[in-house]
Amino acid sequence: MLQRFLTWIRGVFTKMLHINDAKRSLKVDVAISTEMQAAIDQWAMMFIDRAPWLDDTTQSLGLPAAIAGEIARLTTVELESSITGSARADYLQGEYERVLNELRSQVETAAAGGGLVFKPYVDGERIAVDCVPAWRFLPTAFNSRGEVTGAVFVEQVTKGKTYYTRMEHHQLTDDGYNIRNLAYSSLSQGTLGNPCSLAAVDEWADLEPELTIRYKDGTAPEGVLFAYFRLPFSNTVDPESPLGVSVYSRAVGLIREADRQYSRILWEYEGSELAIDASQGALQVSGPDGRPATLPPRSKRLFRELAIDQGQSGDLYKVFNPAIRDTSLFNGLDKLLKRIEFNCNLAYGTLSDPQAVDKTAEEIRSSKQRSYSAVCDVQRALQSALEHLIWVMDFYASLYKLAPMGEYEVSFSWGDGVLQDTDKEYMRRKELVDSGYLSPEKLLAWYFGISEDEAKAFMPAASPPLFGEE
Repeated sequence: MLQRFLTWIRGVFTKMLHINDAKRSLKVDVAISTEMQAAIDQWAMMFIDRAPWLDDTTQSLGLPAAIAGEIARLTTVELESSITGSARADYLQGEYERVLNELRSQVETAAAGGGLVFKPYVDGERIAVDCVPAWRFLPTAFNSRGEVTGAVFVEQVTKGKTYYTRMEHHQLTDDGYNIRNLAYSSLSQGTLGNPCSLAAVDEWADLEPELTIRYKDGTAPEGVLFAYFRLPFSNTVDPESPLGVSVYSRAVGLIREADRQYSRILWEYEGSELAIDASQGALQVSGPDGRPATLPPRSKRLFRELAIDQGQSGDLYKVFNPAIRDTSLFNGLDKLLKRIEFNCNLAYGTLSDPQAVDKTAEEIRSSKQRSYSAVCDVQRALQSALEHLIWVMDFYASLYKLAPMGEYEVSFSWGDGVLQDTDKEYMRRKELVDSGYLSPEKLLAWYFGISEDEAKAFMPAASPPLFGEE
C-alpha cells in the first residue's frame, strides 16, 4: 500500500514541479488550478492501474482503462477519413495516414486524461506528429472562446544517470507565433537542475532555442500550431477551466467502491477454499527409508496442521468447506457497475452482466441512445481537432516547402455502428424489399454506402418473360 501511495504522490509532485519550473524558467503563468491538476494526475494513475486506494487487500478491476478503451473503440471503430484534391493533398494524406493508424490508442489516452494535443513538427522531408497526453501539457493562455492560445510541453529523457528535461513554450500573439525551447540537466528526476544546451540530447540538437513564425506580410498565423482534442463533457472539477475531463471523472468514487467489492469477492473465494484441518502429528509419516516424508506441494494447500482437540470422537481430521456467499456479492458489484456505466455514458451491459440487465426494451434503447449521443459528441470534438491538425500540417508544408502548393479537401465518415446492429437492420430492410415496400436499389445504396444510381448498376438485368409473355 505504501509503495503505491508514494508512487501516486511522486507523480503529482513531479507534475507540480513542472508547473513551478515553467513559471520560473519561462516566466509564464500556467493556466491550471491545483484542483484540476490533482484530478488529471489521479485519472492518469487510475488509467495505469495505480489508483491511490489500491493495496495488498484491494485489487483492481481495471475499470478506468476498460472505460477509456470502450469509448475510444466506439468513437473510431468505423472512422474513414482522407485528404484529396491535389499533389499537396497527397503529401498531407501520407503524413495524416500515420496519425490515423495510431488514432484509437491516442483517443483512449485522451479519454482517460480529458484531452490530448496533436503537435506536428518537421522531421527532414516529412511531418511527424507528437501526441501529448493531458499530464504532459501545461496550458498558459486561453482566448475568450476557451481555445488554447499558449502552452508548455514537457519532455524528459534519461542518458546514463542524468535526467534531461526540455520545456517547449508555444504562444500565439498579434505579432507572430513564438516557440521557445529550454533544456535542463539534473541527477534527480524530481528536480529541474541546471540549464544546458539543447545539443546535449541528440534528439534536440536541431531545435531552435527561440523562433518566431509569421506570414510574409508580417501577420501572425490564424491559430496555434498544435491541435487540442478536448473531451466534450462539462468540467465538474473546475467549472472555470476550459480543459476537458476524463470520461470516468464522474465515477471515481464508484470505481473505488467497485474495486473494493471485487476484492471482497476474491477474499470470499480464498477464505472459503476447501481445506482439511489435521491434528498435530497426524500428517507426520515416514518414507520407505524410515525418514520423515513431506507432503507434495498441492497437498500442503489442502492440509493444515492445527492443534485440534480430538474430543470423544477421536477424529484427527476436520473438513473446512463453508458455503460461498458469492451471489449477493456479485449482485452488489453488478449494481455498482451499472451506476458506473450510467455516469460514464456507456450502455447497460457494457461492464455489467448483460444477462442481468433488468430493464424494459425502451430503457435499454435509451441507454444505447445515451451512449450514442456521447460518442457523437466525442467524434465531433475529434473531427475538429483533426481538421486543425491538418491545417497545421499544411502550414508547415508551405513554410518549409515540403510539397507543391494546392488546395485540399478533408472527408470524414464515422458510421452508425454505435447505435445500430447492421445485421439486424439489413434483415429488417430486406423484409421491406421482399414485401414490396422498399426498392432494392435503396437497400443496396444503404448497405454499400453508395448512391442509388450506382446501386442500380449493381443490380442484375431483368430476365426476359417466359414463352413470350408480357
